[in-house]
Amino acid sequence: MKTLTRWLLLAGALLLVAWLYPGVVVTSYGSALIAALVLGLFNTLLRPILVLLTLPVTVLSLGLFLFIINALLFWAAASVLEGFAVTGFGAALIGSLIYSLCGMLVDVLTERLFPTPE
Repeated sequence: MKTLTRWLLLAGALLLVAWLYPGVVVTSYGSALIAALVLGLFNTLLRPILVLLTLPVTVLSLGLFLFIINALLFWAAASVLEGFAVTGFGAALIGSLIYSLCGMLVDVLTERLFPTPE
């Protein structure tokens, strides 16, 4: 139940990103659901590989290169989906930052709604 709630809230967060920033376009809630799923899959499967491959650059940039990786994954998700579009890399960077902030709020909310039993 927690995973389903988190997915639905992240789809809403993606709609919020599209509403707040004109460089990100989401046509419907269904598109947002699919985009949130694809973003989750990309972050689970591709992000660790990219972080490992770019570790020297990430260390030299004091971790700031992770923002570039997040933007690239956000942009890649938009390029493979219908109904979810990003106008360019700058829009992907800003959109991924807003989405990450919303994701942190969603994580806090789901932890409060569904506390982990001790």
